[in-house]
Amino acid sequence: MSIAYQAVQWNRQKRLYDLVLVGGVALYLLTFGAVTLLLFPLVTAEILVMRAFGTAAFLLLNIILVIGPLCRLDSRFLPLLYNRRHAGVTCFLLALVHAVFVITTYHAGGDVNPFLSIFVSGHYHGTTGSLPFQVFGFMALMILFLMAATSHDFWLANLSAPVWKTLHMLVYGAYALLVLHVTFGALQGETSLRLTVAMAISLLTVLGLHFAAAQKERALDREATPPTPAGFVDVGAVADIPENRARIACVAGERVAIFKYNGRISVVSNVCQHQNGPLGEGKILNGCITCPWHGYQYLPETGASPPPFVEKIPTFNVRISHGRVLVDPQPNPAGTRAEPAAITR
Repeated sequence: MSIAYQAVQWNRQKRLYDLVLVGGVALYLLTFGAVTLLLFPLVTAEILVMRAFGTAAFLLLNIILVIGPLCRLDSRFLPLLYNRRHAGVTCFLLALVHAVFVITTYHAGGDVNPFLSIFVSGHYHGTTGSLPFQVFGFMALMILFLMAATSHDFWLANLSAPVWKTLHMLVYGAYALLVLHVTFGALQGETSLRLTVAMAISLLTVLGLHFAAAQKERALDREATPPTPAGFVDVGAVADIPENRARIACVAGERVAIFKYNGRISVVSNVCQHQNGPLGEGKILNGCITCPWHGYQYLPETGASPPPFVEKIPTFNVRISHGRVLVDPQPNPAGTRAEPAAITR
């Protein structure tokens, strides 16, 4: 959705994003192939393609997983978030090519069904090197397929935002399975210090950035001051809120966004109905709160999207006393008008 309430199709930013994405993947595959042929001239074409696409998929998944925490740490990374689903679908396609070559090379020549062969061909002998690592990879591929198949907004609307978000959180399960797949697969095939170091760096990077982002946001989840006798909560000074932007505070266990605009203060839920984006990190554009993730918009007084859109978010009653913003911790039903508090000089 754009700020003019028009559906965003293919614009210049999306075309540029996809061009960089496809170009980066192509460059990686070509570079990987050239370096591999230089170091291992006797490698077969099947093994070369298998490893090139497999490593590309794993590397891209690492990039996808660090985009979220990077945006929490620095808003300049937000453009990467707008089209992250394109990267997710690309990751699945790369993994699919890898899986096809694995199945045709190692499982298609026997009497057992190739897919069944993945589960029965390996035998665990009580050692880490004998773990059936291909099963981990197959399970991860199924999760990536499920996420790619439901990436369109059609599924977001029909599954509801909470269900869709929960479903796509399975990406962390896919990542864990792929770490096991690569780690134990390498143990069976070869001993490589470089691979071990690369795996450790990728894992520490993903975990480290998520931990850093969580530490930064801990302050947002701390409760504001206790309620006043009237039941309102002090969430900060009016002067601390930038014009046409918001301050995020935690009230009664829920994050709220306190927006200042045109000499007024309005408070709404911080959660966008599209993909649970942080509305408080957005700004007022054309009189509407605009989500920084995908541009979904809401009127600050009512929490409702302008017609013909029907998304709604809860609002909160608000007061200003001695230059401080006081918020009623009890939310109004989504789409309910809450009178803005006037800023007096």
